[in-house]
Amino acid sequence: MRFRSLALIGTLSAFSVFAVMAVPALTQSEVSSSADPQTDIDFDLTYEKFTLENGLDVILHVDRSDPIVAFSTVVHVGSNREKPGRTGFAHFFEHMAFNDSENVPRGWNRKAIPDWGGQRNGGTWNDGTIYFEVVPKDAFDKILWIDSDRLGYMINTVTQDALEREKQVVKNEKRQRVDNAPYGYTGEVIRKALYPKDHPYNWTVIGALPDLQAATLDDLREFYNQYYGAGNVTLSIVGDIDIEETKAKVKRWFGEIRRGPDVKPLAPRPVTLTADKSLYFEDNFAKLPELRMTLPTVEAYHPDHTALNVLAQILAGSKSAPVYKSIVNYYKLAPSAFAFNNSSEIAGEFVFVARAKSGIDLNEVKLAIKDGLKRFEKDGVSGVDLARIKAEQETDLYNTISTALGKANQMARDNEFAGHPAQILKTAEEIKALTADDIMRVYETYVKDKPAIITSFVPKGQAELAVEGAELATVWLEEVKAGVANEEVGQGAEAVYDKTPSRYDRSEPPFGDLPLVKTPPIWEGQLKSDVSVYGIESSEIPLVNFDITFTGGAWTDGKAKRGAADLLARIMNQGSTKRSPEEMEQAIGLLGSSINVNNGREDFTISATSLSRNFEATVELVAEIFTKPRFKRGVIEQARSAALTTIKGREANPNAIAGQAFNKLTYGDNHPYGYTVDGSQKTVSGLKSSDIKRAYRRLLDHGVRIHIAGDIDQARAIKAFDAAFGNTLKSKNKPTKRYDVPEQGNASKVFFIDVPGSKQSVINMGKIVASSLHKDATRIDYTNEKLGGGISGDLAQTLRIEKGYTYGAFSGIGRGLAPQTFRASTSVRANATGASLEIIRDMIGNYGENYDQAAVELTQQKLIKEDTRASESLGAKRGILREMTKYGKAETFMEDEQTELLSMSLPDFKRIAEEYLKEPDMTYVIVGDKQTQWEAVKTFAGGDLTELDIFGNPVRP
Repeated sequence: MRFRSLALIGTLSAFSVFAVMAVPALTQSEVSSSADPQTDIDFDLTYEKFTLENGLDVILHVDRSDPIVAFSTVVHVGSNREKPGRTGFAHFFEHMAFNDSENVPRGWNRKAIPDWGGQRNGGTWNDGTIYFEVVPKDAFDKILWIDSDRLGYMINTVTQDALEREKQVVKNEKRQRVDNAPYGYTGEVIRKALYPKDHPYNWTVIGALPDLQAATLDDLREFYNQYYGAGNVTLSIVGDIDIEETKAKVKRWFGEIRRGPDVKPLAPRPVTLTADKSLYFEDNFAKLPELRMTLPTVEAYHPDHTALNVLAQILAGSKSAPVYKSIVNYYKLAPSAFAFNNSSEIAGEFVFVARAKSGIDLNEVKLAIKDGLKRFEKDGVSGVDLARIKAEQETDLYNTISTALGKANQMARDNEFAGHPAQILKTAEEIKALTADDIMRVYETYVKDKPAIITSFVPKGQAELAVEGAELATVWLEEVKAGVANEEVGQGAEAVYDKTPSRYDRSEPPFGDLPLVKTPPIWEGQLKSDVSVYGIESSEIPLVNFDITFTGGAWTDGKAKRGAADLLARIMNQGSTKRSPEEMEQAIGLLGSSINVNNGREDFTISATSLSRNFEATVELVAEIFTKPRFKRGVIEQARSAALTTIKGREANPNAIAGQAFNKLTYGDNHPYGYTVDGSQKTVSGLKSSDIKRAYRRLLDHGVRIHIAGDIDQARAIKAFDAAFGNTLKSKNKPTKRYDVPEQGNASKVFFIDVPGSKQSVINMGKIVASSLHKDATRIDYTNEKLGGGISGDLAQTLRIEKGYTYGAFSGIGRGLAPQTFRASTSVRANATGASLEIIRDMIGNYGENYDQAAVELTQQKLIKEDTRASESLGAKRGILREMTKYGKAETFMEDEQTELLSMSLPDFKRIAEEYLKEPDMTYVIVGDKQTQWEAVKTFAGGDLTELDIFGNPVRP
């Protein structure tokens, strides 16, 4: 299958980019390490900043590593500027701003940018709103045109029809992210309890559905006029640009936009608590009890902000952290626990979170947190922990600015909220200077013995698990109604208005020169153990991203031992026989590295990221993890407990329920694709130590390959792996067991799974088509692009943009050595279930017949241009290597697939659609509220509807 990067789809309801902490490498006197010490961060963030006469701040940074340009527009207005009764309005306005504008054709803001090979998105948080794109450089002028029109020329185009349609989209987003999600109401409960009613943080960013429904055109115009002036905005442009040319073009496109009224800064308004407030909520979707303790802190950029961020890591951010150890190791109440400090523009919160095991009383979790804090008070701040956190932040810094878009977003936000585009470097200096005394001081000031908001979210009917004395929290719950979609919306007629005068021609500019894209140079070598190593050298940032991939994964578990390989991965993440989990985590962190062991359907992978100077030391730790796993009984039981908790938690996720049932219906119960990689409660509970050890021995049965991308050359990489592993990676290269795909006995059938009270219905439909090795696999991918390849696809354009039934709708073919499914999926508002099913069936059923030459040309243009972004990050470069080695592709496969795409004619696309996307061959799975949606789905199914339980088993009448 063709390899290409995936664009972000939709908008983010609570977008947040935290300033990343970073420090120079530790000296040898600070920590003992095999790494070569270095005293300065090898990083240059040069930029040019200027301000237009209308007040727009502009940041320009040149990055010629790829033929792309990233744009980030940050508007200094978030939910903290909303009025009571209009909560969620800043986020709603962000949605509206992506619709029409005076000089850009209707719908192009969402559809055209992906069609040009770009990525676009936006987000809103407490304090601000961001719009961003990254595109091939030939679309540079087009984005200046679109972005300037959105900022300065959109308000006249808004109609009542457009307003009503977007209300439905945003309401669907809230249903998907909050109302239909386990623990979705946690933020609402905490904010109402922590902040007074008149405080700007008393409500959530997404807001309340009644408030969204009440929004008017006058509200929209008032909000725009007040906050969307150029003087309240920062624009950041990063990429393959010429500074002087870009300055001139920015002045042309943005210089006429009105300045807008001055927006008075909000003064810091931290809150205090005089006593604990304890609340509980019976969550319709949660299967596990969760405790949060939230304490008020300070605003962002306060002198204590950085120390509070580090305190959270010290208390619960690692396996050696006292609160983590108390909850996870000593009392064994949860598989994990964490803490974080969230400082916003005018106030902040320090939060402890623990999602406990099934049936655990949250009083015990609360006591465990208190116990962990007492241990911290006794032992103080570990110098090694502080050194580790400082080392890790250097790597985080490089990761943050490893892409053009990452830099554009960070610099725009830092300029708008801190007044300095390179605030990230100032934060690096702050954390470099932190001492143990600083950490202890903020602990005593904001955490020790301080009152908190304590929330207990428990499964429905299990109120007894809540913290003793907790009061019932109240939230507004939408009533699920039966019947057809009774909130019909549509595009409506375009607005009638007098176009805003301009000195310039504001019509669409042409494309620039088409950028040439080639696969980056790939090297290949062999270890002494005959293992092949593949690499892409890139010195843009001093990081290395690598993995060791073992063919097999869950595929080799066998039906009775499902979850064995996944349990092995969990165990291998728990240190080695030489080092405890805490000691291994410290060793990795002191290098500024990260190492993760993961199990997939067809592969088992050990992946790592390291600073280039610490590559050899990181490889040595990877070798230790691989050769010396900890098969102790306590370690196995802890991993098993964590796995069972994860499996139990999945029962609360309607999307996971739908996906699991769909796989079971298409692949059957005997095929490895018919069940999840981590097994079931039954199989995992039954796994023995010998089963895990057998899974470990199988790692070398079916082939090993190594992929490396980053600031390292071939000779050094090969030498490091040979020195660390010797001959231990030698593979037997046995073929994996073959599993035949069963006859598709469920073709054309419709299945329903009841999740009472669901505000949305999850729809999965599709069929098995072809493996990624099949000659038509890439062609199926190409053919699907117009149908469901993102926000510009037909499914999203119809179900979201035209109808307002959903927040997103997509389709595609999976990737793997086994035959894969083509699948379409969406989550629609409950009372639009039947109408949505009809639309999906008609669209897919008629897709091949309606496919035309314009679709061919659009698909070819879009996918070819997307390749400009396909190798930007180190992760993307490593992905190219993995794609090449797994599927036996040539080093030139990206160019080869471009050639294949360009050679496809209209009859080729029609053949693929007619052969592989036959709607009558497809199986439908719907997860929703049976009481209100059963009849609508049954009508769609022609009366033949089968009910399943949440595990995909038939429900007996």
